[in-house]
Amino acid sequence: MKKNRSLACLDGTALKLIAMVCMVFDHVGDNFFPGQTWMRIIGRVAMPIFAFCVAEGFIHTRDRKKYLLRMGLFALLSELPFDLVLSGRLGFEHQNVMFTFFIAILALLCYDRLVTENPTPGRIGLGTLAVIAGMAAALALRTDYHLYGVGLVVLFYLLRDKETWVRSALGMAFHIVTENVGIYIFGLLGFLPLFLYNGEKGRGLKWLFYVFYPGHLLLIWLLKLAIR
Repeated sequence: MKKNRSLACLDGTALKLIAMVCMVFDHVGDNFFPGQTWMRIIGRVAMPIFAFCVAEGFIHTRDRKKYLLRMGLFALLSELPFDLVLSGRLGFEHQNVMFTFFIAILALLCYDRLVTENPTPGRIGLGTLAVIAGMAAALALRTDYHLYGVGLVVLFYLLRDKETWVRSALGMAFHIVTENVGIYIFGLLGFLPLFLYNGEKGRGLKWLFYVFYPGHLLLIWLLKLAIR
């Protein structure tokens, strides 16, 4: 991936921390201050950044299969606290965003295996079908951000050799087409930090997001119980 050195001041760790803070604003606002729309607007920043970081993780990980399994494991671990916060019970009406990222990584594994080594038109077509199937699966399973989330991760990966500003700009265009209803249009703000990405991993903190996501949901559920 090419770097925009004139603006590059945020590494991967900084991006993840920005996204996590915005996610907390969103979930706290949704559960405790439903009238504070500004908190939900801040929350919209998180998804584009997380999708970008998942794509970067897929690009740079040493073992893509382990990356897939790790995301799948934490998707399962996150589902109970996600459901408790959402409805107070375990259910299958809506699945957490880690399932979306799991499906995106699986789609990329299929695409890469079909296309990278021998990019014939037929194999490119099959790889494209694999991505479409992933988006359809996310929609059918009602994962958080479903086809948009899968599509955005894939888009960021396919543009991996482009300048950072190109990846961000095309991501914004994809967002405008697919996530332009209500407050979700404010997700465009989430692409702005990506223009400042320097291509560096930073301190990594690989496990921080994995643990933080179910952990903060569990804490929100416990707080909801405590103030009833």
